[in-house]
Amino acid sequence: MTLTLAVQAFRGPILESRHECQAAVCDVEGRLHAGTDDPWLVTTFRSSAKPFQLLPLVERGHAERWGFDDEQVAVMAASHTGSPYHLRLVAGILERIGLDASHLACGFHDPMDPVSLAEVRVNPGLRSSMCNNCSGNHAGMLALARSEGWPIEGYEHADHPVQQLMRRIVADVCGVGADDLATATDDCGVVAFAAPLAVMARGYARFAAAAAGGETRERSLHRIRTAMSSYPQAAGGAGRSSTHLMEITRGRVIAKGGAEGLECMGIPGRGLGVAVKCVDGAGRAVAPAAIALLEHMGLLSESERSRLATLRAPVLRNHAGLEVGRLEAIVEALSPSV
Repeated sequence: MTLTLAVQAFRGPILESRHECQAAVCDVEGRLHAGTDDPWLVTTFRSSAKPFQLLPLVERGHAERWGFDDEQVAVMAASHTGSPYHLRLVAGILERIGLDASHLACGFHDPMDPVSLAEVRVNPGLRSSMCNNCSGNHAGMLALARSEGWPIEGYEHADHPVQQLMRRIVADVCGVGADDLATATDDCGVVAFAAPLAVMARGYARFAAAAAGGETRERSLHRIRTAMSSYPQAAGGAGRSSTHLMEITRGRVIAKGGAEGLECMGIPGRGLGVAVKCVDGAGRAVAPAAIALLEHMGLLSESERSRLATLRAPVLRNHAGLEVGRLEAIVEALSPSV
């Protein structure tokens, strides 16, 4: 099934702009069940790769040996909001492995959480790398280095064993070779991967289909998925569309967003993976596009559709808080002759 997918921005009744999107829906074998005209668009995986970057820590038994619980596992796969809740989780991970915030290479940025943001603005001494939305992910990388006896210093660099292993693991889950993943540097300093949307979707199909009673790889993916769906606030936080989607669907959809307008989702009950990319990188458009695609594929119930309406067609407000427009996602199937 070939689709068109776009998000239109209206100011009052006026069509003001349009965000074109590409998407792929694949199964565990990589078969394309639906997609736009370019499901093989190559783009960066960014934070949508985090569950797979976490995989070696779980797969090699280190998460269990350190005694990390599911909330801690979820925050290690998260792009969190920097709330006090998230900071406590990350601090607990670091304390358990004998490290602290000074070992995090992700750097500081203002937290998305309003409570934490107000605190660091009043007291700049509270500024910490733990506020970075990737600090849980980095804490997991430090735990992996600690577990394997690798150097802590430089864990974020491409030539470090942590990053080399993660590149191999991400590639393997997605069904390609490590050399097939182009790399760059992410905003948090670690390696960012690039892959076609269909390859990302296949990885998320494997994530969705992983069973608790399977082989080690499957059991590990299942544990990460269970942690994220059981603790969606730890895996993101208030205001994160991925978190809201997992809360509303109660784990029927597993979701992890990435920067520059990317959303990757797995559908455990169907063994499908979905990757949606807003081509111009507009983050505001990706949630409406992703939900519209799930609706079109019949992957949301009527109740879920109703509860996700504010994400599906968000209202646009001006600086005075007045409603001035809306976003509207359009998804249509092209005729076979197109």
